[in-house]
Amino acid sequence: MRNIAWGAVLAPVILALGLAGCEAPREQVTIFERDAVPEKLSAWHLVESIDGELSPNAGVTPYDLNTALFTDYAHKLRTVWMPAGSSARYGEENFDYPVGTVLTKTFYYPKGDKGAVLRSDDYGSDYAPGKAGRALNLETVRLVETRLLVKRGDGWQALPYVWNEQQTEATLKIAGDASRMQLVSENGEAAPFTYVVPDSNQCAGCHADNHTEKSLQPLGPRARHLNKEYRYADGAQNQLLHWQQIGYLSELPEFSQIPSNVDYADTSLSLGDRARSYLDINCGHCHNPAGAADTSGLMLTHGERDMRRLGVCKPPVAAGTGSGNRRFAIVPGAPDQSILNFRVESTDPGAMMPELGRSLVHEEGTALLSEWVASLSGSCS
Repeated sequence: MRNIAWGAVLAPVILALGLAGCEAPREQVTIFERDAVPEKLSAWHLVESIDGELSPNAGVTPYDLNTALFTDYAHKLRTVWMPAGSSARYGEENFDYPVGTVLTKTFYYPKGDKGAVLRSDDYGSDYAPGKAGRALNLETVRLVETRLLVKRGDGWQALPYVWNEQQTEATLKIAGDASRMQLVSENGEAAPFTYVVPDSNQCAGCHADNHTEKSLQPLGPRARHLNKEYRYADGAQNQLLHWQQIGYLSELPEFSQIPSNVDYADTSLSLGDRARSYLDINCGHCHNPAGAADTSGLMLTHGERDMRRLGVCKPPVAAGTGSGNRRFAIVPGAPDQSILNFRVESTDPGAMMPELGRSLVHEEGTALLSEWVASLSGSCS
């Protein structure tokens, strides 16, 4: 395949984040033209399997989200890279990323016995010694896929790469992929499931959150999701400030003007804020005024304040299987009568929400939404 280097750049030392150390020099990050993408992930030199670690290159900066999209209990390592001398411009809803930006998201699981993977919220053993948050330890985790979003002159391109059994290389799978796995919970119970890698067209099903324009957009690296601390090599720092410091973000406003979602699992925080953050990241890409689910009238983004549009006492557009024969999206105080709870608790392809990205029920997430709906007051009579 023709290897066309576009803006191949070695990032400044300040971006290295301690990844280089005494390691052997690595090749520069390479950007390929839309119609000449490589078959192998390693050709990009973004994240590579080297000496038992999945390691981001210099300038390939890891990041995290306040609350992340649920994907069958997979853990994720996210990174961003931008060509030298360019930066994203801040926007409350979307950043204006420069052409050449590459976002990566690597999906993986903690390893269990006999090829099984573990269901765990603990990331502590995922990382290589001394590289918490920056390099994965391939002795303790199983890599599944790495998805790329590449900013082209005409928009974003989605590219899914699937890791081999040896955990040494990932191969481009435009048509997607599926793997049968065993997921073992903390109590030792094993459950079979199929991990699905979406094809490139399915990526647009979520990432084209403006259904009219149908253009892909990054969903995670937005201000409200990034507004939190991350543990970098030289210490913890707010991610937005860090991006600004390394030249990846410009026009950052005063912090009082920056929205912030919360960690849905942090029980010290408001139940309502936790539930709304969960709905925003898992449902808001479709359930927004311009999204694919706009005709439903159900708006689940972080900024929605109209309780009717949020689902309280709102009847469905269409009844039947998808509604579970329930009358309203949310019945205050009654999650067992609410369509929202029915759909997030379902694994029936004709009823489950979100429609893509999961085959399992997120027990912790559904428990949160059930507790939240149960706490709401009012009546739909």
